[in-house]
This record gives sequence, structure tokens and C-alpha cells, in this order.
Amino acid sequence: GAAEFSRDLDLLILLEDENLGRFRKALDDLDAGPIAVPHLDAKHLLRGHAVHFRCQRADVAKLRIDLMSSLRGVSPFDQLWERRTTIEVNGEAIDMLGLEDLVQAKKTQRDKDWPMIRRLLEQSFLDQSESPGARLVEFWLRELRTPELLIRVVAEYPSEAGRVSAFRGAAHVAFGRDVAAVAEALFAEEAEERRKDRVYWEPLKRELEEFRRHRA
Repeated sequence: GAAEFSRDLDLLILLEDENLGRFRKALDDLDAGPIAVPHLDAKHLLRGHAVHFRCQRADVAKLRIDLMSSLRGVSPFDQLWERRTTIEVNGEAIDMLGLEDLVQAKKTQRDKDWPMIRRLLEQSFLDQSESPGARLVEFWLRELRTPELLIRVVAEYPSEAGRVSAFRGAAHVAFGRDVAAVAEALFAEEAEERRKDRVYWEPLKRELEEFRRHRA
């Protein structure tokens, strides 16, 4: 997909005692300590909090690590693992979220995430538009955020688009081939996802404030 320099390392783990033990050992090896609340505890990860660390070891100095075990609107870990993408870096296999799950995880209230979603979907379409499978076509119909591309996919796959348009308003609007109208529908979709993310984080933000007061 689209490339962006990483500012930190995001880890999503299966929350088991053995995994947490291995993670704590890795923190010791990296000379990494916590930089924010909450502290590392399974109950906080289960609630949806992220736990943050900064590395001090010379070769990874100042690298930030964010640890999570649950993401809003994203499938359980076992399903994410089945759909994972594996890349190789310097001979090491690195397991990453599959594209569909990454797109879902990026649907936040942060401004920087929405252009990334759009670019990821555009790249997926440009790379595979000549011979996509049925699952990929449905994915584009559900998630494309570029009005012109959504209109094109709806026109090329009308029967599939008819099914998706039953639950995605932007796909329904795309049948009219009005770019401005589709853009407006996509903006409404984004606004709703941002609202859902704010609602999700409201109680967690209150908990973070409580953690900070206790620490102070």
C-alpha cells in the first residue's frame, strides 16, 4: 500500500500470561520504560487502553512502543491472525494486520488516519483492478473513499454494488455518477465513524484522567 514513515511501533498481542511475560522480557532487553498511564496490566489492555513505552538501549534509543490487545470495531485476535499479512525485513518475518483490518483500525477521530485510508484503498485498486476476486470487489465497494473510483467500481460491478448499497449509502449514491454527491456521502460516513470513536473513547479518557490523578 501507500508508504509512510513510522513514528512508533504498534504491537497488537493475544492477551495471555505467556505473551505478557515475553513482552516484559523484551522490554527489559530494550531498556524500555513506561511513558504514560496506564501501567502494564491485562485488565487495562482488555478495556481497550494502549500502554506506552520508550526504549533507551543505544540501537533503538527513543523508539516508542504502543501495546494493545483490543481495537474499536476490529475483529478478535484469532481472526486477525488468520487474515494477517507477513513481510520480511532483514531476514525476519514480520506479521502485520491485513489490509481490510488495517483500514478498519484506522477509522478514528484523528485527522491523519483518513487520508491514509483513502491512499491504501486507491493503491489496492490500482494494483489489482484488472483481475480482482469477488472478495476484493466487495471490499472496494464497502471501503473506497475516492468518489471517482467508487463510481467506477459500482458501474463495473452493478450486481455486487446493489448488495452493498443496501447498507452503504455512498455506494447507493454512486449509482447516480455524481462525484460531488458521492463526496458528500463519504464525508457523512467519516463524520459518523469519528463520532463513534469519540463515544468509544469517552469512558476510557475519563479512566486515563483518574489514573493520572492517582499517579500525581
